Amino acid sequence: MRVFASLVSTGVRRQPHGFMGHIFRAFAVCVACYTIWAAAFSTWDLVARTMVFLCMMLVLVFPMVGHGERANSDHPSIIDWILSASALACLLFFLFEVDTIAVRITLFDPLPIGYWIFGVMVLLLSLEAARRTVGMGLTSLVIALMVYNLGGHLLTGTLKHGLITPAHLLDIMVFTTDGLFGVPIQVTASYAFLFVLFGVLLERAGGGEFFFGLAASISGRKVGGPAKVAVFSSALFGTLSGSPTSDVMTTGSVTIPIMKRLGYPAVLASAVEVAASTGGSILPPVMGSAVFIMVEFTGISYVSIAIACIIPALLYYLGIYVQVHLRSVKLGLRGLPEDQIPRLLTTLKSGGTFIVPLVTLVTALGLGYSPTMVALFGAASVIVVWVLRWRTFSVGNLYDAVAQTAFNMVAVTGACAAAGMVIGGITMTGLAGKVSELLVLAGGSNMALTLVIAAALTIFLGMGMPTPAAYALAAALLAPTLINVFDLPVLQSHLFLLYFSVLSAMTPPVAVAAYAAAAISHANPMNIAVAACRLSLAAFVLPFALIYDPAILLQGTVLDILVSVITVALAVVLLSVAAEGFYRVKLPWWSRVICVAAAFCYLIPTTLSLLYGTVAMAIALLPLKPWRSVTTPAV
Repeated sequence: MRVFASLVSTGVRRQPHGFMGHIFRAFAVCVACYTIWAAAFSTWDLVARTMVFLCMMLVLVFPMVGHGERANSDHPSIIDWILSASALACLLFFLFEVDTIAVRITLFDPLPIGYWIFGVMVLLLSLEAARRTVGMGLTSLVIALMVYNLGGHLLTGTLKHGLITPAHLLDIMVFTTDGLFGVPIQVTASYAFLFVLFGVLLERAGGGEFFFGLAASISGRKVGGPAKVAVFSSALFGTLSGSPTSDVMTTGSVTIPIMKRLGYPAVLASAVEVAASTGGSILPPVMGSAVFIMVEFTGISYVSIAIACIIPALLYYLGIYVQVHLRSVKLGLRGLPEDQIPRLLTTLKSGGTFIVPLVTLVTALGLGYSPTMVALFGAASVIVVWVLRWRTFSVGNLYDAVAQTAFNMVAVTGACAAAGMVIGGITMTGLAGKVSELLVLAGGSNMALTLVIAAALTIFLGMGMPTPAAYALAAALLAPTLINVFDLPVLQSHLFLLYFSVLSAMTPPVAVAAYAAAAISHANPMNIAVAACRLSLAAFVLPFALIYDPAILLQGTVLDILVSVITVALAVVLLSVAAEGFYRVKLPWWSRVICVAAAFCYLIPTTLSLLYGTVAMAIALLPLKPWRSVTTPAV
């Protein structure tokens, strides 16, 4: 475990303060303004503007993230300043060379000495940024792939590839869109940054408090009210932030202490928040940053992906809600005190204007605007709403929110830069095809077994990584097998990998969202991760359901969709009942097994399997009588 922890340990995070804090906040605002300009108005070549973005972010990385866990948490070291200055030098070089880079012919025009110097420099800086922000796991993979790129021609057998010279490697990695400046960092520099800006602005304006109040007024009085409030509020805020970790830190800082105060065990309170926050990355209309990478990989429009994800996302939260309810009934956990439950009309009156940004997003998507413009419209609408709520608005708060957006993107940028290098290495060597052969060899012609292996590999690749980077690696390595070997549709194949990339945020042993919750509840993060996975049991089955039953992606006739939604919903409920071991009474082991069997019958879209599932459900649940020994603990 110590060795594994060292692989995923990251540098200490610093908050800029004092004179240098003002300098870096000003620079962060410049990064945000440049990103908005480049994404919406620039006519620069894609590689050139992405180069500038990455170098600007690297300038911020090294003073803000120490070299390790024991680095000074207050002041950057001399090494940090040297690395930041080196990133600034790269920024100036690429700014001066923008026009030349745009017209040069890759692998034909030789690399001048300046291109060698600054190309190698930006590669090394990006590797160090990845090590500091996401640990040695992903960084080691990048280094191993580079060694393989340069030395793979010496191997024999399946893994052998043609000769790749250092000049070839540097040219592809740095001066094309197939390496460091590939899809992951391109998405980070456009859609992802702007949607994170939208989320930060909304939270600073008071949107988080409004959504919590809305959730509390709807579900606060029910059994297990605090946990259900956490589910609703995390879903509402998570769909806007798109980040499980930031969602935990934002809504969890309110919901976890409330749950603990009302008698919830610290692990359970944290697990509810982690499970609910993780689902925000797959809940339309915003979803997470990874979906924008999916847009680039698949060529499918963002609107089509968002529409397809509506039912699976709601089913995800149905499973969590059912388990939270059953656990609360079993433990006798009551709702929020009446004095802590806001009135619905009062909540809507005081904060209903925060619904306007959501309406703006949905309207812009429906009108066919690009994700970039949708994010800009959403951010602009938040600012308008914030200004109208003049008591909380100030230019200083707006300035800090814009700067915080750039600070929030530091870790994601480091991870996506490394993911781009991994994808570049895979592309140059044809490694995806080789991995596909190995995956087929392991799974044979059995699609179900291959899907299980692909799911496990996706979770493994996502350990300790932001979801966008995890998905990018899974899409590059595993999607070709699902699409080309098993003839699965592109949308379903990539959504399958996207879902498991999202779930890696709460999957042990490196559950980044669980670590964030542990910082609030002071519970063991591994216990939180295990409990969160148990609360989200149905979520690990849903990706398989969308492979075998595309009707839940709103594909097919109205009748097909209706039947599929009902049957998969029943499967989710049955899996939740089996996971909790409770339905009106404590279930014996055989009843739980039958519930699981019935659930899998409902996931198979045939008339006979639905009949078997119904009979099994009746045998398992109908004879049960309510358990009258439930007591409410003193609070």
